Amino acid sequence: MDTKIIGSKIVQARKKANMSQAQLAQLLFISPQAVGKWERGESVPDIITFNRLAEILSVDLNYFSENFPSAGNETNLAATDDSNNAPEESLQENTEAAIPGQQLLTNFNGSNLTKSDFAGVTAHKMKFKASALFGSDFSGADLTGSTFDTCDAREANFDSANLADCNFSITDLTDASFSKATIQGTTFNTSGQGANFTDLNFADAKFTKTDLRKTIFGNCSFNNVDFNNCDLRGVSFEGQTFNNVTFDMSALNDASFIDATLKNVSFRASFAITNKFYKALKTIHFDGAKMDKLTYAALKGLGAELAGVTLI
Repeated sequence: MDTKIIGSKIVQARKKANMSQAQLAQLLFISPQAVGKWERGESVPDIITFNRLAEILSVDLNYFSENFPSAGNETNLAATDDSNNAPEESLQENTEAAIPGQQLLTNFNGSNLTKSDFAGVTAHKMKFKASALFGSDFSGADLTGSTFDTCDAREANFDSANLADCNFSITDLTDASFSKATIQGTTFNTSGQGANFTDLNFADAKFTKTDLRKTIFGNCSFNNVDFNNCDLRGVSFEGQTFNNVTFDMSALNDASFIDATLKNVSFRASFAITNKFYKALKTIHFDGAKMDKLTYAALKGLGAELAGVTLI
């Protein structure tokens, strides 16, 4: 393993992604000095960090191997600390070189966009991978088909934004606001912790492997929504409407559906229905809820507490 070649490859990919050493270090949760050592060939990342690097820099993992084909002679790159380099190219110059045509205005992979203003913009299929979006404003924006992958979107504002067919994957949405947003065909994969979803309609949406215990759902309706392997313990869905919704292998201990309306809603256990599942189901609060006969029968058969439930 030639550490100098690997270092030069990291330099080239980082600059192509328009990232400084400090920005790359922040996304990897390491020091800029460690990145500098890699780029000078003094050390190399471990295999787990190589995988993370490939994701952040949007390259194939094999890119870092000595025999991976590349344009030009990468070993001619001088890897030094950013503090000793000449100023890097402007964002526009770097992006034009790597992203031709209209992609210039949609690809923001690896960008530091903390507290940026995207309010009201129309930009479909935007790409935010390993991007810092803390406190950014997307209110009223049309972001149809956009991807948020491994991003820090804490306290971001998505109020009234069009997020149809968007994908949030491994994205921290703590204290992010989605009031009156359009959530249609949108997927949340290991994303959404502590977000605020109020006054909106979830249509054809999917939540997968996501901890939603601190998430606020207020005055929402859910149509053709799938909660798969989610942690919903203690979550309140009081007074909200559910139609063709599946809770598949999701934890719902002490969740509240008080005064909610449920039509064709399925509560599925894991591979086998165990005593643990029965006990958890009994902790769900359905007081004052309205249900269709099939939903009621399914829950009754599983031993849920349905006193005070009204059939519709």
